[in-house]
Amino acid sequence: MVTDGELAQANARKKVAVIVTEYRFNSHADVILGRLLGDFDYEPVLEVASIYTDQVPDNDMSRDMAARRGVPIYSTIAEAVRAPHLGSPIDGVIIIGEHGDYPVNEKGQKMYPRCRLLRETLEALDVLGLRVPIFSDKHLSYDLNESEWMYNQLKQRNIPFMGGSSIPHTDPVPVYDPAKLETAREWLVVSYSTSVEAYGYHGLEVLQSIAERRRGGETGVRSVWAAEGDDVWKAMDRGEWPEDLMLQALGAYPDLPSGHPRELASGTVLFAVEYEDGGRGFVIQFPKLVDLWGYAFRSDDGGVTVALCDSEKKRPFSHFERLTKMIEAFVVSGRSPFPMERVYMSTGLIGYGMESLYAKKPVETPLLRIRYGRESGE
Repeated sequence: MVTDGELAQANARKKVAVIVTEYRFNSHADVILGRLLGDFDYEPVLEVASIYTDQVPDNDMSRDMAARRGVPIYSTIAEAVRAPHLGSPIDGVIIIGEHGDYPVNEKGQKMYPRCRLLRETLEALDVLGLRVPIFSDKHLSYDLNESEWMYNQLKQRNIPFMGGSSIPHTDPVPVYDPAKLETAREWLVVSYSTSVEAYGYHGLEVLQSIAERRRGGETGVRSVWAAEGDDVWKAMDRGEWPEDLMLQALGAYPDLPSGHPRELASGTVLFAVEYEDGGRGFVIQFPKLVDLWGYAFRSDDGGVTVALCDSEKKRPFSHFERLTKMIEAFVVSGRSPFPMERVYMSTGLIGYGMESLYAKKPVETPLLRIRYGRESGE
């Protein structure tokens, strides 16, 4: 295991272009790029060579931070990737396409321009003849066709890629033997939510990160269905999702009010995933009942394992420090700590889930009939 000190000493000159939608207080750019610029008392391994900001809100932090750190902000992605002031090529690209003033479509999906940010990045790299690691925050795109294009372009170029949520990388509390996941075939994630899509993605990637650890790896997803409000509880009454896993998962949360969540929670949303091998996964979102993610899963022996995701609810958001360290190690090594298929799969789950919620019926998932091992590169 390479230590942080050894990593910094061996790779202190690795330079990255950082492409963001906006950089303001408590945005994802703040808690990731801010750390790379030395905020949060963080000692970065990478050097931020250049920045591009798609939007500059009134409470923008990018101009002040960049000026204080001596980092140029370029007006185009192509210029930021080329970083002409360096005199040598960049070593990686970090895309943080989360937060900003973008439209919301009829399905309730925020139309972040993540596909455009990646496309312009790839075009700039192509001109330079570079194949450097790329990190892209959260899911690939709100649009399934765009997501498929992004995945295929990265695969065709053989570009090292890492993306997704910070939550799957948190420690489980309590710690359990991960071997229990190998025989699990039913998983339920409890998700905190102030936005169905944005927080639903966190929950669905947590689901995928544990479901992919079953023996044999991922075999693909057959269909997704979603429900909200009273329809969630009617489906429970029909036995369409496991009430007992929800109650056991909620039992791990301290200080919850007594009573059934049916009576306590409003605005509840459920995502249900049918896997090709017969496995079943569920994410239930509560806007006010909980403020952390947690989960329960049932193994073949009938035993149920429960854990909370140890994320920090307030600044400095230590789970983003862990994610930032992972991003740095990824850029340095060129190896993602998990398969990019996890991000593609989770992207499809939230995309199809929002489609199901809008259509009020289950949907088939032809783009998700893929197989992959849980180790990167399998």
